[in-house]
Amino acid sequence: MRRALLMALLLAATPAQPQAPRFTDMRAAIPAHHYSGGWEHFVGGGVAAFDCSDNGLPDLFLAGGTDPAVLLRNRGGMVFDAVDMGLTGVTGAYPLDLDGDGVLDLFVLRVGPNVVLRGLGACRFEEATEALGIDPGAAWSTAFSAWWEPGAARPSLFVGNYVDRDAPDGPFFACDDNQILHPDARGWTSAPFGPGFCPLSALAARDARDRPTLRLSNDRHYYVRGGYEQMWDIAEERFLGAEDGWPELMLWGMGIASRDITGNGLADVYLTSMADQVLQLAQPDGTYQPAPFSMGHTAHRPFAGDDGRPSTGWHAQWGDVNNNGRADLFVAKGNVDQMPDLAMADPNNLLMQAADGSFTEMAHRAGLADMARSRGAALVDLDGDGRLDLVVVNRRAPARLYRNETEGVGNWLAVDLRGGGPNRFAIGARVSVVTTAGTQWQEITIGGGHAGGQMVPLHFGLGEAARADVHVVWPDGQQSRHSVDTVNQVVTLRLD
Repeated sequence: MRRALLMALLLAATPAQPQAPRFTDMRAAIPAHHYSGGWEHFVGGGVAAFDCSDNGLPDLFLAGGTDPAVLLRNRGGMVFDAVDMGLTGVTGAYPLDLDGDGVLDLFVLRVGPNVVLRGLGACRFEEATEALGIDPGAAWSTAFSAWWEPGAARPSLFVGNYVDRDAPDGPFFACDDNQILHPDARGWTSAPFGPGFCPLSALAARDARDRPTLRLSNDRHYYVRGGYEQMWDIAEERFLGAEDGWPELMLWGMGIASRDITGNGLADVYLTSMADQVLQLAQPDGTYQPAPFSMGHTAHRPFAGDDGRPSTGWHAQWGDVNNNGRADLFVAKGNVDQMPDLAMADPNNLLMQAADGSFTEMAHRAGLADMARSRGAALVDLDGDGRLDLVVVNRRAPARLYRNETEGVGNWLAVDLRGGGPNRFAIGARVSVVTTAGTQWQEITIGGGHAGGQMVPLHFGLGEAARADVHVVWPDGQQSRHSVDTVNQVVTLRLD
């Protein structure tokens, strides 16, 4: 009797863990695509997710390294047609509308000159780097982000470059200059952007001060000392420092994931790295504070197997996997190649958020604990059923495709924006979804992740809510409100 009472008290005091999701391995539905190559492809391996076929389902562009990049055209029902894009040396890609025609293009990062593929509709593309007036560079490009300046006809572009391969004393202390491209009358004006500390991810978004800022996550492995993570105020065109509440932080930075997980209206940031993964919580005073270990987000070491060495994190992405209204976190893991101080058997993470804001590892129960050397990924609804599916690119191993078949999920809503003028996809807009359970918001951005990004409708899990109010702050500051009485659908909102 006394033991039963004690167990009841312990269970009552323990926060309820989220139900384990279920993913089905669908790799047989796609060709055996690898991210291959030597030293220059230890990093990269990104995925771009966007609807180029205009059927309401995301298509996938997968970097191949020394193998050709491939486009997976989504036919529905997890059926894909593979198209060899005829591009090698690709580290990653990001979808965006460069020329304001309402059709998504691809900015393709490479070892060597970058390439812009102009979208022609129906998943057709033409090489248009020179035609659009973009300097392709000749560096080893590993990071990208883009944003619209007020009143600009085209986006500003940031290209992050890794090690200068021509430096005689490299690779250490040999981080290359980055590149920034500002729109002009003929296309874009290119200029070096430094100091460069070997960025592997970049994200232009509103920071804890609620100001547009370019965040760079840099790989300490090659800058060794004298470098750090960087924040650049876009409007003031300057790097933040200690006087701004931005202390120097040194990481083996790989990826960036940004989302408000505390509900204070500011985006928190998850940074992947070698040896540790960092969650920075945005504070009302405009600074960031490290999240306490008690939140369960750390993912510093493999959670399965007998390899106790530190983990190496790459792509990270927030997404509500079970549609309960709380963002979960996927982290792609894998040794750089044969680094002896780091885990070789390093499964990917799926950290599910509980009602108290803590996280519980569920990748092994979900069927996602793959031991391949993972790199880029995309957590995105591929079959239109409202559940986020997953694709992962692996180094020297076939890509993985997983279908989310979790039962008993909550309701959901996906919001697709179409702005006026040249910023057709409303980059920089903030979308808030309000239900009886509270408010969630996301910002439409280009960048982050590791070597790959998405341009798909924003996905919100709603739990039991059967209706929602959507509030949009458009890039130019205009605001609109919309009542949605039918959930479990994609809602397209246009700026009048």
